[in-house]
Amino acid sequence: MAISLQEQLLKAGLVKEKQLQKSKSDKRKQHRQQLHSKAGVIDETKEAAKLALAQKTERDRELAKEKNKALEVKAIAAQIRQIITLNRQAKNTGDVAYNFVDDKKVKSLYVDTATVAHLSQGRLAIVKLDNQYEIVPQSAALKIQSRDPSFIVVCNEQDKKADGTAEDDPYADYKVPDDLMW
Repeated sequence: MAISLQEQLLKAGLVKEKQLQKSKSDKRKQHRQQLHSKAGVIDETKEAAKLALAQKTERDRELAKEKNKALEVKAIAAQIRQIITLNRQAKNTGDVAYNFVDDKKVKSLYVDTATVAHLSQGRLAIVKLDNQYEIVPQSAALKIQSRDPSFIVVCNEQDKKADGTAEDDPYADYKVPDDLMW
């Protein structure tokens, strides 16, 4: 039969008989106290394990939130890309330069006169996709703006009546010449 550790230590002379008996009685007292007390002896290892598990679940929850947020941003960018590619208009087809500001720099697109008129009236908008500028209808621009306004470069408001004048325009009585270019 195998000899217990206590007996091995006793034979080796590392422990005395009195120390062995004291250890056994302390162990017995602790066991009896656990059985009879209502609160019981708090097991530190179990408490530490519970705390570590709670911390791990909280950390996992935070990582999942970050991952979901990154996936949501990626999905929104894909939606915007799809809206732009499906609704983009022809550009660089005209000989009139349309100037606009992007990141405090003046940029220009060459378009025809009808496109310039639509851009200034707010029927068309300019959006930025992969460091290129695209022309899209205002409805598509509003969809993009609701998802992420940073893609919109130029989107004029369309608050004009059918005859081209604003409702509260003080200069509505004065006609602007057709050949006037800014």
